[in-house]
Amino acid sequence: MNGTVFHKQQFLSYHAPGKFSFNHLLFYHNKELIAVLAGGIRGTSYESPLGASYGSFVTMDISADEALAIVHAFEEYIAARGVKDVFLTSAPVIYQPIITQNLDFALLYRGYAYQRHYISHTIDLSGEQPILDRFHPTARRHYRHAEKQTGLVVEEIAQSALPGELAEFYPIMVENKARLGTTPTHSLDDLLKLNELLPDLLKLFTARLSGELIAGFLLFRANARVALSFYPMMRYDFEEYKPMYLLSQRAIEWAKRDGYAFFDLGVSQDTSDDNPMTPKLSLIRFKEKFDSRGLLRSTLWKKYD
Repeated sequence: MNGTVFHKQQFLSYHAPGKFSFNHLLFYHNKELIAVLAGGIRGTSYESPLGASYGSFVTMDISADEALAIVHAFEEYIAARGVKDVFLTSAPVIYQPIITQNLDFALLYRGYAYQRHYISHTIDLSGEQPILDRFHPTARRHYRHAEKQTGLVVEEIAQSALPGELAEFYPIMVENKARLGTTPTHSLDDLLKLNELLPDLLKLFTARLSGELIAGFLLFRANARVALSFYPMMRYDFEEYKPMYLLSQRAIEWAKRDGYAFFDLGVSQDTSDDNPMTPKLSLIRFKEKFDSRGLLRSTLWKKYD
């Protein structure tokens, strides 16, 4: 009901053996599987996700009683293993076809508290209004500017061509992240392995100027409801051509056409600040130009004596 690709064993197995100490848990009621928790122990902490973007409990449409029972069983497991802290980061409610927070309530009731919130931005893809008409006037102007550029072509990459295109796009990812003093979350080998493990996971759009790759937009198909933007990147030497506006429109249109309910533009935090919750306002302003709204990506935490 609330699962994502980040809970799947096929996804988590892209990590090198031994990188994480996984302790994935299955919860049964009268021999019926009612919940799964993908995570593991790091030091004295139990973390979910571990090596992924979203974690916490995956359930069916459970009752309040079942939610409380799941949390009780989990706490018995934690107590028996000497875990001192638990961190659980679930996918936002837009990832659920049925909106319920029984599990969140059960955790809060048992003494969990919010350890941090990140601000993400999502686009609601419902309604008949054309995507471009929903953009801020500045974004529409930049889109039309890009559309008029001679030789600027956006392409939706076929699955068969993805490995080669990823290899060409990856240096742009590295260059972009270096501007922020970071590196991509995934290595090129990671992305290629994920593409082998989950051939339907990655979706790439590229922008070329007279044949030269200048930008790309790499998405993850997070689940049946949400397409997740992971790496929208460009070569800043070509910023004047506004390729990201053209790429964004194409990617969002694709998601709507493919039946997704939401387009998740990802979190916008200032990674250079000591406070991990500090927003990167310039990035937020950019995302808001595409008719996106802020949504919390929250982590629940409890310290065990």
